[in-house]
Order: sequence, then C-alpha cells, then structure tokens
Amino acid sequence: MQPARVIIMGAAGRDFHNFNMYFRDNPAYQVVAFTATQIPNIEDRTYPASLAGELYPQGIPIHPEQQLVELIRVHSADQVVFAYSDVTHEYVMHIASEVLINGADFRLMGTGTTTLHSNRPVVSICAVRTGSGKSQTSRRVAGLLRELGHIVGVVRHPMPYGDLTRQAVQRFASDADLDRHECSIEEREEYEPHIALGAIVYAGIDYREVLKSAESEVDIIVWDGGNNDLPFFRSDLHIVVVDPHRPGHELSYHPGEANVRSADLLIINKVDTAEPANVEAVRRNIKTLNPHARVIEAASPIQVEDPDAIRDRRVLVVEDGPTLTHGGMSYGAGWIAAKRFKAREIVNPRPYARGSISAAYAQYPTTGNILPAMGYSQAQIRELEQTINAAEADLVLIGTPINLSRLMTLNKPVQRVRYELEEIGNPQLPAILEERFGRRGPA
Repeated sequence: MQPARVIIMGAAGRDFHNFNMYFRDNPAYQVVAFTATQIPNIEDRTYPASLAGELYPQGIPIHPEQQLVELIRVHSADQVVFAYSDVTHEYVMHIASEVLINGADFRLMGTGTTTLHSNRPVVSICAVRTGSGKSQTSRRVAGLLRELGHIVGVVRHPMPYGDLTRQAVQRFASDADLDRHECSIEEREEYEPHIALGAIVYAGIDYREVLKSAESEVDIIVWDGGNNDLPFFRSDLHIVVVDPHRPGHELSYHPGEANVRSADLLIINKVDTAEPANVEAVRRNIKTLNPHARVIEAASPIQVEDPDAIRDRRVLVVEDGPTLTHGGMSYGAGWIAAKRFKAREIVNPRPYARGSISAAYAQYPTTGNILPAMGYSQAQIRELEQTINAAEADLVLIGTPINLSRLMTLNKPVQRVRYELEEIGNPQLPAILEERFGRRGPA
C-alpha cells in the first residue's frame, strides 16, 4: 500500500510536535506539507531535513493556511491534521467541513499519540484561553516548588520563529542566552521572568530531546503551556487557569475545553476584577465539565513603580501581543492600571501604527485602544519602536512581562505594570504542591 498523504495545519508549535511524535519515522504516512497561521513570517519556509528524519531528505515545505484547499488538490491529500490552538469549536468545524468536501479526512490527535512520559514528576500549567494568567501561575508554582527544596526546570511550549535547525533544543539560564538565541519579544515575555527568578528554561522543537535535557539537570519539571494547548508531557498534576473576563469560553474553545475536562486543579483567576455574575457562570461551567477537580480562586493584582506618574497623563498602553490578537482580549493589565490610577487619556495607537503593527489592527479589529507588543522579528520590533515613538503621549505604560525599553530606544518615560498570582481563600497552592510532591530538603 502507498503511504497516506498528510497535511498538518499548525502555527509552529503543536504541528511540529505531532509530526515528531507520530509521523517522522512512520512509513505508513507521507507528510507532504505543513500550513501556518496565527504567527507572522512562519510560512514559506521548510521544516528542515535535520529535524524531519530519514524519510524526508528534502525537508517538508510550510505554506500559508490560505492555500489549504489548493494543497489538498495538488497533493491528493488523504488526511488533514488540525494541530494548533486557541480557536473556537465552530472555527475548527468550519475548517473540517472545507477539508471534507475536498476529499480528505479531517483529524485531531489526542494525548495517547502525542504525549511524552518523563522520568521526573511533571506539573503542567495550561489555560482555557491565551491571556488567562498562565504565566504568573507558572512562576508561582515554580517558586513554591523551589521553596519545597526541589530543583525545578521550566519547559516552555514551543515558539520556534527563527532558524528551526538552531532551535531544536534550547536552554535559557541568563539574559545572555536570550540574546544569543535572538529571541523575539514573545519568547522573552515567557522566558525572562522565569530566568529573573533563578529558573532554567528549556524549549525548542524536538521535545523528546528537550525533555532529556531538562531531566539531566532537575528533579521536577514545570510545563509552561502556550496559547490554550494541551501539555506535551504526561502530567502528575495538571493545573488549568480559567478567565472569568471571558465566561463561557471554557465551553466553546479548542482545546481549552479539553484542558478543563482533564484538569486536576482549576484556578479561576482575576476574580478581583471580573463581574461576580461572570465568576459564578465560570464556576457552574467547570462544575459541569469536571466535577471532581479541585478549584482555587485567585487574583493577579497589579503594581506600578509610581502611580503618580500616571495620574492626569496621556498614556500609551502596551500589552502582551498574543493576548490581544488571537487571544481576543481588548484590554489587559496596562489598561486596568491606566484606569485605576486615573490617566487623563488612553491614547489610541492606530493613527501612529507602522508597517506590520498597522496590519495587525486590520487583522484583529476588536483590539481596543491599546498597542499589542508584537515583535516576532527584528523588523517588527523596529516598527513597534517607531509606533511608540510617534504616538502623542506623555507616558508609555507597559503591561507585558518584560522591559521593552531594553530592546528599543524610546523617547518617552516608561512605567511597567507587574502582576503575580495570589490565591484567595482555601485551598492554597503551597499545601496542594507539598501534599502531591513532598518536601525534598532545604531550599
């Protein structure tokens, strides 16, 4: 029999992982193409032969998702595998319908074929949506495990936006490592806060090898998930963050619902800023989906260095890019800080947007009067810098987890907004983690 011809739809993350886990050395299949979406500049490349294995001496081409139907026809594809996240159930089925009427089977791959098993305990932190508060939860969990005496390694969901061969296995222990790997803003937002707290971060493309690298140095692994994807590793404690600012998304997003259904512990974050009725709606929904999970309520209180610097100023608010784009939020911590500390005006960035930043507003029109900190390439970082410097504002209020002014020269004063997870009431994370993993010795 001829091998089944497969197209994998992705966004430079789950798609590569599913290929590596199931298709790479499997002669029953021939992967003829990847498609790419969500992230700029990842299409029109090749998944390299060095990662694709002996069955693919020329590598595998990566095409824009808009070419999917044409690719099915040109390659006479038998299957299309959907392998990215943070999309509605309805969106997934629209894609499925298009695939089916063009003659291919539509496929989603589950944890049985895509999950790696570690010889170390694993705590996974995932979410219902991008921007739910997963990053501060990961920092909190990693810090608490260190206080219990464990040697902790943080393995981050992939963000391979550069040279794929060089990014197969990455280890970050210092800011110099971030510079050496030419990390994008999106990568720095996830890696830099962990490094500042003394953690080693591992990432890449080939997660079998990434896992081996982490296991050689640590005794417990924290999986820091991306978007609302499922973890790549079998988890001993699966923590999922739910956002009451977007009630109902736990029922209607892929694979956010799967995360809720599989969680050992659910954290309803942002209860201090969400409407009480929305918090209650989320409680009801997660009780329906997963009645046996433990539930924690939490807040992510914001802090700024100088609240008086915000008061009565015209403020340009810069927020985490993915939260505003495919995450669908119209505001974030920076916007909340501007309102709370009584900025005179939140400046609309759109008239000042340059190049790809302007294009992002066109692609994601629901973004509010705030600036997404998009920086997937050096060229885009420069366009972000030009946009900020052109804006008629007194102050730049940065709600991202990193200091953007380290990466660009800004012509305005900057205030950073910081936020960390704080549990409210009981149960509390320290007790849950000690109960599950014990105390290893002095920190």
